[in-house]
Amino acid sequence: QVQLVESGGGLVQPGGSLRLSCAASGRTFSSLGMGWFRQAPGKEREFVAAITWAGNSRTYYADYADSVKGRFTISRDNARNTVYLQMNSLKPEDTAVYYCAAVARPGGAPEKSLSEYQYWGQGTQVTVSA
Repeated sequence: QVQLVESGGGLVQPGGSLRLSCAASGRTFSSLGMGWFRQAPGKEREFVAAITWAGNSRTYYADYADSVKGRFTISRDNARNTVYLQMNSLKPEDTAVYYCAAVARPGGAPEKSLSEYQYWGQGTQVTVSA
């Protein structure tokens, strides 16, 4: 079983930045593919970003939703068992609950499908408003 705990959400003005963190426990972190999803009120949960780790080549692979490309950056620190989402140039439409997720598949292409993720955090609220 994998436990995921998000932190770093809050209220920020348009154009501002936030960094979300997700601490994982219960399984070797480097064996997990990690993702961030978000859900706005009245909308379905959607993919934001994902990252995998190819241990043999020590290479990260990341992918993003079109709506956040160039503004958000996903990263992971395998030594700290943590995945991050740096969010810059935030817009009101980025307002949502952000969820961290994990899939027991470390390598390969970053997973964009919500249904493939086996483990989820409780979510952290991000509000972008003046």
